[in-house]
Amino acid sequence: MGAKGSLARQLLGWLLAIVFALLGCVFVFSVIQSNGNFADIEGRRLLSVAENVAATPGVRVSLADPVNRDPLPIFAESARSLSGADYVSIADPGRRVLASQDPDQLRATLPLGDSTVTRGRAWVGVVGDSLVAHVPVIGDDGSMVGIVAAGKATPGFFEGIAHRPSDALVLLGIATVLGIAGSLFLAWRVKRQTLGLEPREITGLVEHREALLHGIKEGVIGLDQQNRITLVNDHARELLALPTDCVGMRIDDLDAGDRLRDVLTGRASGAEAIVLRAGRALVMNRMPVSRDGRELGAVATLRDRTELIELREELAASSRTTDTLRAQAHEFTNRLHTIAGLIELGEYDEARNYVNLVSRAHDEWHDQVSARIGDAAVAALLIAKASLAAEQGVGMRVTDDSRLGEVDEQLSADLVTVVGNLVDNALDALHGADGGDWVEVGITSDATAVSVVVRDSGPGVAPEIATEVFTHGFTTKAAEHGGPRGLGLALTRQTCRRRGGSVEVHNAGGAVFTAVLPFEGSRAKVSR
Repeated sequence: MGAKGSLARQLLGWLLAIVFALLGCVFVFSVIQSNGNFADIEGRRLLSVAENVAATPGVRVSLADPVNRDPLPIFAESARSLSGADYVSIADPGRRVLASQDPDQLRATLPLGDSTVTRGRAWVGVVGDSLVAHVPVIGDDGSMVGIVAAGKATPGFFEGIAHRPSDALVLLGIATVLGIAGSLFLAWRVKRQTLGLEPREITGLVEHREALLHGIKEGVIGLDQQNRITLVNDHARELLALPTDCVGMRIDDLDAGDRLRDVLTGRASGAEAIVLRAGRALVMNRMPVSRDGRELGAVATLRDRTELIELREELAASSRTTDTLRAQAHEFTNRLHTIAGLIELGEYDEARNYVNLVSRAHDEWHDQVSARIGDAAVAALLIAKASLAAEQGVGMRVTDDSRLGEVDEQLSADLVTVVGNLVDNALDALHGADGGDWVEVGITSDATAVSVVVRDSGPGVAPEIATEVFTHGFTTKAAEHGGPRGLGLALTRQTCRRRGGSVEVHNAGGAVFTAVLPFEGSRAKVSR
């Protein structure tokens, strides 16, 4: 059963300690109450004895006669023997004791303490170690002719219990039986609730659980029925950037994005949900926990898939580059076929005009982009996207007020991410539509930030989902098509927020996406 004993023995020990402590309190209270009852009951009895003696005519007469006071001891002894008092003393108005059972008190001064008897009023109180009642003796002329004192020694603190040891033993026996029975019952109840485990086994399970939770590479978060955090391991706290005192906090009270809160609380269903948090791409799964048909809470696991997501995005970028090259190759092939056909027909002037037209259109778009966009990576992206848009029958243009000089490498990479995702989103919105479609890109900069505005001639974004389009996992494509649920807009928002900027959408003849990316030293000046 172990060095510390079984649960029943531990409970018995604690219960007996509590019972004995309660018995001690009851004992002390009983003694105090017994002494209080003694003072109340015996005080009234002694007062009655003293009043009877003071009211006796023979006592008044003897006190009034200074020559014949021999009857006083008889009255005092008679009252003492009949009442059970320890002594009854009679004194003259000057407090000199004339009669008493104690020879040492005779002719001595009667001790009064705080008595009010000298003012003609009866008094009961403690004088020395005795409970005493003082009553004045009033003569026929209304003056005080003497004092009667009746006293009884107060019992010691343990005297009352010592006279009744059987009561203490009965009380102790009852308490012991109740303690043993109570400990056995509580041990049985507690063992049922702890599945028959002893305390050391429960402690071992907890220690084992803590070691497992903090030893695995995956993040684990436990939630109760009210979506409060009940446990979290170190890896989950690191991945989600949670505070050290997050245990006990509600998920809705965390400083986290709506997507993370929706996944943890179960408002967003589905397996392998991707959440963007603190610059990481996390894959999360939430499973409800129930027992005997009763829901106890939930447990969520999360894994860091940032590198895989980045690889997937790089693959997607490579795929888009391939599509762009294929579109350009397809376009050049068509133009070469046209030129070859004109030469075979002998239409040399038409062939020359066609070559000049194609070359001029290409040079105009190249010059237009180069004149307005000074960053080589962003300019190359726009030129490549124009070819992809042309293959889809979509016109692409840059606004006249677009101006962007050379920027640092990190901002250039972020602009490529934002512009590329917003243009791809616009092309997706126009995919399969009839002619007359266009995409317009505007890139401007000031002393603090770069603004990117991408417009399209599509149907726009419904107002009720204007904020949801930036949540990862949201898509307006029909689920039955089985298409991938992209990260484009979610990554765009994350990129902007990481730099301290913002991204938003509204409708103006189509969807208008506006992204703001501050320069490195101007993040604090731009609101999130």
